[in-house]
Amino acid sequence: HLGEGEVIFTPFCQGYKVDAKMALIPTTQDFPVGQNILLFCKAGGEGDITWRKNGMDVDDDKVTKIDETSSKLIIENAALEDSGTYTCHCDFENGHVDSIETELHIYMGPWFGQTKTYHEFLEGTEGRVPCLVTGQPEVDVLWLRDQKPVSSEVGGHLRQLPDNTLIIQKVKREDAGMYSCQGKIKDRPVFNTLNVSVVVNVPPTVYLKEEEKKVLASPETNVSLLCLVDGIPKPNITWNVELDAKTLRPTTIDSSHHQFNSDRSQLIIKSVTKSDYGEYTCTAINKIAESSATMKLHVFEALGVFVSAEQQIVSVGERVSVSCNVSGHPEPELHWINKHNGRRVVGRQSQNNITNPSPVHQVTQDATSGHAYVSEGVLVIEDMVPSDGGLYSCMAVGAIGNASRDVAIYSKAQPPSLSKEKYFQMKQLTLKTMPLDGGTAITSFVLQWKQDGDNHWEGISIPVSDPLVITNLKQYTSYTVRLAASNAVGVGHFSENKPVRTMGIREPDVPILSPIGMKVEGNTFYIPLQHVEQGASPLQHFTLRYREDKDGAEWKEMELSPSADSISLQDLSFGSDYEVEVKAVNFNGSSIPATFNFTIGQQPCKRPRCIKVSSSMTKGTVVGIVIVIFLVVFLIVDATCCYKNHCGMLMSIAVKLFGQNVPGMKAIDEE
Repeated sequence: HLGEGEVIFTPFCQGYKVDAKMALIPTTQDFPVGQNILLFCKAGGEGDITWRKNGMDVDDDKVTKIDETSSKLIIENAALEDSGTYTCHCDFENGHVDSIETELHIYMGPWFGQTKTYHEFLEGTEGRVPCLVTGQPEVDVLWLRDQKPVSSEVGGHLRQLPDNTLIIQKVKREDAGMYSCQGKIKDRPVFNTLNVSVVVNVPPTVYLKEEEKKVLASPETNVSLLCLVDGIPKPNITWNVELDAKTLRPTTIDSSHHQFNSDRSQLIIKSVTKSDYGEYTCTAINKIAESSATMKLHVFEALGVFVSAEQQIVSVGERVSVSCNVSGHPEPELHWINKHNGRRVVGRQSQNNITNPSPVHQVTQDATSGHAYVSEGVLVIEDMVPSDGGLYSCMAVGAIGNASRDVAIYSKAQPPSLSKEKYFQMKQLTLKTMPLDGGTAITSFVLQWKQDGDNHWEGISIPVSDPLVITNLKQYTSYTVRLAASNAVGVGHFSENKPVRTMGIREPDVPILSPIGMKVEGNTFYIPLQHVEQGASPLQHFTLRYREDKDGAEWKEMELSPSADSISLQDLSFGSDYEVEVKAVNFNGSSIPATFNFTIGQQPCKRPRCIKVSSSMTKGTVVGIVIVIFLVVFLIVDATCCYKNHCGMLMSIAVKLFGQNVPGMKAIDEE
């Protein structure tokens, strides 16, 4: 029976002529000091079982014989000296001897003792993080950051010293985080890890978005003063206000008039009055230091803008007028601005005599439209058209700033203008340009159609983001279509009736092979592939086949994806002509093939001598040289035949010229 913390190790030793086997429960060979270990040995037959450690017999008091085929060895309260090689030895009754062994490793630790697990460093200083590790046998120490080992090389930003201290050179903010000190028993898979937290402290710094701010006093005016602070730990922010030599501390700031966001980095002054003029100081404090900055708030009397209506919905062709009054000190100028184009709307008399606007308001005068003009502060639009729709702003322009009120003037959208295409294949209609929206965004289109001879219009509403598509039309049929744009005001006028005729659903058009981008490099061929009309059905693939342009050459075929934009053929034969055919295929069939012919040049010679010959001699020259060599050899052989055996072509010619008495032959015969 094993107590708590005991481990069973089971060797299994079988009988004669059977391989010995061993099983470990659990499979580890490493045990901490104080662990109880049970080694169990089971033989495949009856015999005498003994135990040995490092070749020496184990004390009998540690061994228990269970039966003739099994035995166990118990190591209680394991110590370091119990490490070693343990052997289970079986002497079988049939005379066979068998044994099996395993290594046990006993260890202590690793322990980290009094190692601190929390460190704080000031940005820019050197950080030292020690790791005190003990254990037996010898312990290797490794520092890890983000599961990656820290280097021990000199000069690194993070470096592990020989005494296992982690050095952080010139500490940065990003050095903050969790580090791991890992102690590992040397050469064994036994380790322990201590997580160490590193915090980087940074003195506070205050950044002001603006050092001065000008605002207009008004019950409707709120001003926001922004104080951007930086530092670690996160600084606490306080505000001091000096108003006419009177200082308001944070405790005396009026909470109903002054509001802060959650971290007090933003001071909001509600319903600004002239008495809010003064200096506002933002101070950031953390445990390292403090920092402050001051901004000045200038408060002026507010400008007032009052309009007779903020929205007008007008039918095309109607007249509309909106009055505007401005107030303030000093008295501001009144301007009407067309916010669609950023131009100033002028009076009727000024439309014929445009002068440069005052640099105070810096807007361009608008004399392009005879529909809109200003008369004594009243914006007037005569004979409303969709292009007049939109936002207009009545602006009070003064030396202290601007104030404005917007007026929305809306009408129905302009009739759309369709493209000039007369045929379509169940696909979308196209607009020449987006129609004028009448001042408010077009949300949808109303598309209507009817077959020639019908009086009833069919129609659908299509969101502006969707294509203008009519489905389920008859093939090869004439229709009339019209289109109207719809906005918040309503459906505008329809476009002119457009006659169209549907085409059939068919196979794709022939693809286009562009010779402009064609390239032949070595025995590789490349040519761009252009997509064409798909025949109202998506392409499934391209079918490509090619072969050498000679009798008996076989076609090689392959398929290309429907998105392919080029053809590339490799490992072609040098010095050969080729022909290529490409078809586009959809659900309805395949297109007429596009064809292309090209030539792969001769294989280049890599040897310098071969290159020199090929560059100075043509193919015809080489053939001529071969023929001359052949003739010379032929004449030599024929002359030898004539001289020795009285045969050959030369002998035949000599007999015809001189008869049977060929000069020189008689002497030869007589000899």
